[in-house]
Amino acid sequence: MPNTTQLEDFVTQVRRDILRQVHKVNSGHPGGSLGCAEFFTALYQEIMDYSKDFDMDGKNEDLFFLSNGHISPVFYSVLARSGFFPVEELRTFRHIDSRLQGHPTTHEGLPGIRVASGSLGQGMSVALGAAQTKKLNGDKHLVYSLHGDGELQEGQNWEAIMYAAAHKVDNIISTVDLNGQQIDGSTNDVLALGNVKDKFLAFGWEVLEIEKGNNLTEVIKGLNEAKTKTGKGKPVCILLKTEMGNGVDFMMHTHAWHGKAPSDEQLEIGLKQNPETLGDY
Repeated sequence: MPNTTQLEDFVTQVRRDILRQVHKVNSGHPGGSLGCAEFFTALYQEIMDYSKDFDMDGKNEDLFFLSNGHISPVFYSVLARSGFFPVEELRTFRHIDSRLQGHPTTHEGLPGIRVASGSLGQGMSVALGAAQTKKLNGDKHLVYSLHGDGELQEGQNWEAIMYAAAHKVDNIISTVDLNGQQIDGSTNDVLALGNVKDKFLAFGWEVLEIEKGNNLTEVIKGLNEAKTKTGKGKPVCILLKTEMGNGVDFMMHTHAWHGKAPSDEQLEIGLKQNPETLGDY
């Protein structure tokens, strides 16, 4: 089990990977990816019980589904550095013949990717299907999913959220990245979400909040607490409060870096703020 220093080093390297991937092809989504570096690190380095011998059935292991698939750079980085595929493959991000497309796909068979998630709003439904399958098979492992806050503006989410509680799907932990930003501005300006916690509670979910979603210790603590809430008749939601672009000062506190690549100069600034820890690819 990695210690805190090792995990923090992992997060720093993930940030470098995100910047380098997006910069190389002048395309991609660094903002939300940077904001979720701690979450993905905690999930894959500390929380989930999974096999690196990947298969799509996912029996007898925890499963993860990324719903807001545009933050693929952070997902690819953590999968590669967790041993699912060679780190060097990150160089191929968004290339035409690459397994690492801008939004994750399954047809090329990339280990760790269980669903194509280019279209927002669908991940909750998929994750619930996997969770119910585990129940039917007597598999006691958990299903995790991640969703953007702007993504909750998609109506299909709320059908799924209603379904989960009605059918007591209590082996799922769904996390919402509450960074308050989306591609066209703040979520409050585009389409205000209101009180997300009250909404999930009204729909019959157990809800936990992680106020410091970019504090690795707090994220691990929150995910472990969420695990204790499973198996009790209710689906579990985590509201993860993050900062878009976290760790790169000029990308923070704005929606501008939702889907914009850094220039050569900006890349160097970002890399200097996140010194190499595990080795670049």
